[in-house]
Order: sequence, then structure tokens, then C-alpha cells
Amino acid sequence: MDTNTTTTKTRDTWGSKLGFVLAAAGSAVGLGNIWKFPYTAGEGGGGAFVLIYLLFVVFIGFSVMLTEFAIGRKTGLSAVGSFKSTDRRWSFVGVMGVLSGLLIMGFYPVVGGWALAYVQKVATGLLSTPESIGDSFGAFISNPIQPLIWMGIYMVLNILVVAKGISGGIEKAGKILMPLLFAILITVAIKGLTLPGASAGLEFLFKPDFSKVDSSVVLSALGQAFFSLSLGMGCMITYGSYLKKKENLVQTTAMVTAMDTGVAILAGVAMFPAMFAFGMAPSAGPGLVFVVVPQLFAEMGGMIGLLLALLFFIGLSVAALTSSVSLLEVVVSYLIDEKGMRRPAAVILASIVMATLCIFSSLSLGGVGPTLFDTGAFDIFDLLTDKIFLAVGGMLICIFAGWRLNREDLKKELTNDGEISFPLFGLWYGLVKYVIPFAVAIVAFSGIKAGFDSGKGEIMLMGIAIIAFAGLLSKKL
Repeated sequence: MDTNTTTTKTRDTWGSKLGFVLAAAGSAVGLGNIWKFPYTAGEGGGGAFVLIYLLFVVFIGFSVMLTEFAIGRKTGLSAVGSFKSTDRRWSFVGVMGVLSGLLIMGFYPVVGGWALAYVQKVATGLLSTPESIGDSFGAFISNPIQPLIWMGIYMVLNILVVAKGISGGIEKAGKILMPLLFAILITVAIKGLTLPGASAGLEFLFKPDFSKVDSSVVLSALGQAFFSLSLGMGCMITYGSYLKKKENLVQTTAMVTAMDTGVAILAGVAMFPAMFAFGMAPSAGPGLVFVVVPQLFAEMGGMIGLLLALLFFIGLSVAALTSSVSLLEVVVSYLIDEKGMRRPAAVILASIVMATLCIFSSLSLGGVGPTLFDTGAFDIFDLLTDKIFLAVGGMLICIFAGWRLNREDLKKELTNDGEISFPLFGLWYGLVKYVIPFAVAIVAFSGIKAGFDSGKGEIMLMGIAIIAFAGLLSKKL
């Protein structure tokens, strides 16, 4: 362990660079890559969406992630403390990150529980009746009890990992789970590519058709980049705070970004070629993974289809777990750093709050839980984070780095006091200070406007009110 230079407390650190890269990539790689990316790419027209998404990842995602790592390591503190230690007026950005982590964990474990449930469902004969797979999913998520049981199991797995700390829990889990995820996706993709007609799926995924691009596709691509890379929610600031000073931040950020994007593209390659081979629609929406994909493996038939389906849902569960432990860690590290709680107590408290939110989310899908503005908790949490909090959080992080932090201090942090070369520092700094805040502000405004246009104006206003509340709350921290 290293002693944090900004406090007198001994702070946990990552045991190795590989451990950090795999854990950070695990945070970035999650349901956003395997559950959300394929269906948003399908709805966005395929290749054009993918190209825009990749541009956002390279020019915005990489820069914002590097900024978050730099802020976290420079201060040696988690989301709120990183801002408060520099300028107390900016601590509301960290509060937003903690709130984002809480809200995402208010629905994320629900979907993680679905993934675990589908491992069991596939193993017990789901694929034997392909015609009933769609009805089976609808009946499952609307059941008030079953999804809650699986969500509970999923939350327990999160608690077990995070309670063991950084090097003892999250890092060890990442070293095992991330290579397993890559192996599973590569196996499924190879099989899909061998099917007759699979080339049409690759063409859909990689050949841009710009006639299908509009503002909603651009907004969706940026939202996907932020959600997929775990940006704007305090995860990477928190993970960066456990980094040793000798690590190369630029190289590490490039590796994490590449691994995350690689998994998203792999997920697309694993699904679309096989979908086109069997004549299935690529724009199946959020139910793609739980309805179309099982039907896909059922079409393959035999033990191969069964084995690949099992591997796929194990992989989905793994991806969900590596991300959700980082979201839980954001809140836990806040309670440890700012409230002086011991890790076990912080994990339990954070988990209780998250599990409560998850209960409302899960019940809302069955029409049982309470609604607000005729919208259930699951959709409210998703809308607030995807359309407002992540983009606004990323924008404010860049404004903080570009306009509040000293340029030379940032350069020293990114070059390890001049020991590491970063010739593109000037370009990165210009993007962070000027280009990214402006670009993200436009997209965030478009997202809020789209929310109003779709009849969700009250929820958008509520999100803006929560941001204002975070500003007021930060003054009391």
C-alpha cells in the first residue's frame, strides 16, 4: 500500500498495472457494451451509428477518461473529495457522480439479475421451445418476485467483491472475469461468422448508411460512448485515486478505451452476422439480448446452440458484474473518504440503498411499483442518467480540468513530472478546455429537448432540479 500524499491515512492501491487496466476496463465494459450497444446500433442504422460512436470514443471518450484518471490520481481522493480538495465550490460535480452511481445502480442490478437468471433458464430448457422465448421474457420481467430474487443474488456477488477492497477484491475479480469475457465473445463471434449469409450482418455493422443519421442517432452515439466507458459518474476518478504515481496514465487510458470498444464491436460481431443469417431484425430494441439472441442460439440447434447460449449469458453476467462493482465502489469510497466509515459498513449501507431502488425498478416493469409522471422507476433512472447526468457530468469535469486546474500541474500529472512523453498534450488540453464542453453541451441540450418532445418533460425538469440540489448539497459537505 502507498500513503496518500494529501491525507494522513493509508490508502489502498492497485497491486499491478495489469490489475488496474483489467479492473478499469471491467468498469467500462458492461451491459452498455453487450446489452445496449447492439440494440442501439441496430436502431441507429448500423454502420453509420458505429462510425459516429467510434469518433466520439476516440476524440471525446478517451480525453474525458484521461481527465478523470488525472483528477483522481492527483488528489488521491474519490469523486467528491477530488473536487472539494481543489475548490469546495466544485464539489457538486462529485456529488452528481455519486448520485449518478446510485441511480444507475438503481436499475443496473435488475438487468444483471436477468443475465444470471438466463444462465439458469438456458440450462433448464429455454431453447427447446423457441416460439415461446419472447413470451417467457415478458412473463419473467413482469413477475413481481422472480426478478427480485435474481437481483438479490446479483447484489450479493457485488457486495462480496467490493467488501474485499481494491487489490483484494475488485482487482482479483477483474483479472479472472475480463479474460473470460473476451474468450466467450470471441467463441460466439467465430461461430456466428461461419453461418451462411453472415456477411450481410458484417456489412450492416461496418458499412455506413448516412441517410439514416439524424440528431437522435448522434445523441444516442454520444450517450452510448459515455455509458459504455463509465464516464461522468465518478467511476474513473475513484479508480484513478487508487493509482500509483509511477503508472503511465496516457498509455493506461488508451488500453482501457481500446478494450472497452473492442468488447462492444465484438458483441456486435457476435450478434449481427448470426441474426442476418437467420433473417432476424437488427432493430429489436432493449429485448434484443433476452429475446432475439436466445432464439438465435435455438436456431443453431443441438449442443452447440446450447453451449454458446450458456457462454453468452455467463459473459453478459460477467460484464455486468465488473461494471456494477465500480459503481458500488464510487458510493462506498465516498462514504469512506468523506464520512469516515469503515469499508464493511460503507458497503452494507450503500447496498441497502441501491437494493431499495432496484426493488422499485424491478416492480415498475411489472406495473406493480409506484410511478412518477406515468413513468416507472426503471425508466426514470435510465432517462436521468443516460440523457442528462452522464453528459453534464462529463462536460463539467472537462470545464473543471480546463478552467480551474493549472495547465502545468495537469501536464506534470500526465507526464509523471516529465518522465513520460505526451506529445499530444496541447491537443488534448485544447479538446478538454474548449471543444468537448461545447460539443457535450449541445448534445446534452438535444437530449433534454428530446425528452420534452417524447412527453418526458417533467422527468427532464426533475433531472435539472436534482443537479441544482446537488449544487446546494455540496455547500454543506
